[in-house]
Amino acid sequence: MPLPPTLRATPFIGARSEEEGARVVLFGCPFDSTVSFRPGARFGPAAIRAVSDVLETYCPVLGRDLEDVVYADVGDLPLPPGDTATALNLTHAMATQVLTAGQMPAALGGEHLLTLPLVRAAAEVFEDLVVVQFDAHFDMRNQYLGVELSHTTVMRRVSELLAPSHILQVGQRSGTREEFEKTEFRERYGPPEQSASGIRQWVGSRSLYVTVDLDVLDPSVCPGTGTPEPGGVDFRTLQNWLVGLAGCRWVGWDVMELSPHHDPTQISSVVAAKLVRTMILASSAGGDKSVRALKQ
Repeated sequence: MPLPPTLRATPFIGARSEEEGARVVLFGCPFDSTVSFRPGARFGPAAIRAVSDVLETYCPVLGRDLEDVVYADVGDLPLPPGDTATALNLTHAMATQVLTAGQMPAALGGEHLLTLPLVRAAAEVFEDLVVVQFDAHFDMRNQYLGVELSHTTVMRRVSELLAPSHILQVGQRSGTREEFEKTEFRERYGPPEQSASGIRQWVGSRSLYVTVDLDVLDPSVCPGTGTPEPGGVDFRTLQNWLVGLAGCRWVGWDVMELSPHHDPTQISSVVAAKLVRTMILASSAGGDKSVRALKQ
């Protein structure tokens, strides 16, 4: 479907506003119509941008600076509340447009269902696509309350696009009996260095899409999510997992499920913004060897 103009917003720290020449293209997906517990993720993109100025552009863990990366923040998609089909179609169209230009789509959510059209767009281009999902939940239900398109079913729908061996789920600690019994529980929270190494080894040289549901973090670290789940990882562990993927063939990524109004301290928003900074730098650490293949 035709892509309407994005809604302009205060850009993420250090981002240019136009996508021409950018390696990474950020855009917001303010939509949360299938959220089952605490709504508010539609306000996530604005909150992430608003607090990003509190960050430094330099990341000491990666030894890289946002000033060395050409990336754009083109604003928010005009996703209509309550219209799931249109929201998914517009998100897919945006990701396809960015990929066709030889650039990397990076989405700020928004509810986790929006990962489905983002992965679909990448899978249509990269035959060897693999997905790494950092999440407290499997999201592998076939239906939720009779609905097949939900934030609780998103990875089930993704598994219909990709072979199960191309999906790695990390950090899960809550789900139905069926999800625990039928989903391969590949990673638990072992020592961060060991886990980071194992995740990177699993990805190898394949094209990589990374999705982060912020509820993978313990609620003591990030309470501002729609479905907080005790027993999660700390910030350093998640950051180490992401840093461990620097240099892989990233072709797209997202950060989903920030519900800023459930955390009046704004700490959750700062946590999300710092993860976005990490992912911009980690995803661009491999030079042009990921999405550049589109132009060859």
